[in-house]
Amino acid sequence: MLPDETDERLLRVAAGDRDALAQVLRELEPRLVRMVDLRLEPALRRRVEPRDVVQDALLEATRRFDEWLAASTYPLHVWLRLLTGQALVVARRTHLGTQKRDAARERGAADERPNVSTASVAEFFAASQTSPSQAATREEARAIVLGALDELDELDREVLVLRQFEELSNEEAAAELGIEPAAASKRFSRALQRLRPALRALEPRG
Repeated sequence: MLPDETDERLLRVAAGDRDALAQVLRELEPRLVRMVDLRLEPALRRRVEPRDVVQDALLEATRRFDEWLAASTYPLHVWLRLLTGQALVVARRTHLGTQKRDAARERGAADERPNVSTASVAEFFAASQTSPSQAATREEARAIVLGALDELDELDREVLVLRQFEELSNEEAAAELGIEPAAASKRFSRALQRLRPALRALEPRG
């Protein structure tokens, strides 16, 4: 669960309490690590750890805390996700070189928001469904889910990951993607429906 905006600690953070900020950052860190973990493509995963990206983002949040206090219209957890996304973009540029920078430049700055990695999501799902000793079953699960995810519309896939794996509310997912809550809800339902045959294929056969 994300901290509620009426949480006493968040009220202290909004009043400029840096001790309360440190407490909230520690609490949110695992969620931000999961956010990055689901967006690390294999080439980048070989070069950087999700926790390192998040640490860079949290250091930036601490450095820019007064700026957020003075001007930000974003709730704290949304601002932290934005900073984490920016840290991931920097990591991609640093570790994957000019090809990534050139591609981002061609798409435009607005398209630099880090999208989910289908390979990472499939691995995350497979790991949650099998034990390390079930190597063959885990690989089968990963392949089945990866195929299903690749067939989803990109925005449907983003909504699915935000809701199902990052546990954001429908309203939070919609705000992050810049779409209406009703559209987010429709996309989430559609993504689950299209993923369901793959999930049924993973059920134990009697």
